[in-house]
Amino acid sequence: MSVKIRLQRHGKKQKPFYWVVAADARSKRDGKYLEKIGTYNPNTNPATIELNIDSAVKWLHNGAQPTDTARAILSYKGALLKHHLDGGIRKGALTQEQADAKLSAWLDAKAGKVDAKKEGLTKAQADAKSKSFKAEQEVNAKRLAAAAQAEADAIAAANPAVEEEVAEVEESTEEAPAAEENNETTEA
Repeated sequence: MSVKIRLQRHGKKQKPFYWVVAADARSKRDGKYLEKIGTYNPNTNPATIELNIDSAVKWLHNGAQPTDTARAILSYKGALLKHHLDGGIRKGALTQEQADAKLSAWLDAKAGKVDAKKEGLTKAQADAKSKSFKAEQEVNAKRLAAAAQAEADAIAAANPAVEEEVAEVEESTEEAPAAEENNETTEA
């Protein structure tokens, strides 16, 4: 029996969700499987992958062949690296401690890259939100200024005498501080 590590599609239309399974190569895509190894959700950014690395490595040791997409997922999560390092241990080129150290260093570096991508995405989203908020504030300010201008124009058109009174009040408020300054200079 030939065993494949492949994806089994679940989820709704336009919202796929996959199980990573070890299945007989002759079984249907979404049919009977031997073991569920993990899940893959491409709808999130970055894609969410949960994988039992030990089960995947066990199936790889037993000769299971991953499909192209499953191979990319196994590589992304480090299962293929662990399989490779286990081969070095069997040949005597590495000890178990060395292999574990290499795997943990690789996983830490990978986690750092994923975290950096998540931070970049959240920062870009926050920047876009603040930019749109500022643009919205500018539009609102222009709209309020235009409404105030239109209201002032409507009042002026309805009552020309009011406009003259407003102009006289503005002139008197401008002359009042000047008069106070003259009084201060004469007192000194």
